[in-house]
Amino acid sequence: MYKSIMVPVDLAEAELAQPAIAAAVSFAKVSGGTVRLVYVRSLIPVTYMEFVPADFDSEQQDDAEAKLAEIAAKVDLPPEQVSAKVLIGSVHGEVLAEADASGTDLIVIGSHEPGMLAYVIGSNASAIVRRAKCSVLVVR
Repeated sequence: MYKSIMVPVDLAEAELAQPAIAAAVSFAKVSGGTVRLVYVRSLIPVTYMEFVPADFDSEQQDDAEAKLAEIAAKVDLPPEQVSAKVLIGSVHGEVLAEADASGTDLIVIGSHEPGMLAYVIGSNASAIVRRAKCSVLVVR
């Protein structure tokens, strides 16, 4: 079964990840696997860097790590079976790279009914489904 399960979490819509986390926990309990929560921060364009405080990036990283740790602490698994990581870059690119690097067997991603914009520019969930080397479960 699945030993290494990843759940991408959008901290702006953390409630969207709850069904995906619950599904991941169910798989982990059956297989004795681990669950890794991943949040991907957006890159700040270089042209904006002169307008933000010098410690802006580290504050954003610390804040994201704290919020993700709060979510991880509520996961219904022993602490040694849960981890969390904050990455920076494009969501689908970083999730897929982390899945490859960590040996992820299954990505469980939350999704909502796509709007018209998702059909025009594509969504992270659909990019992950198309390009992942491991199994992907999309939970609505």
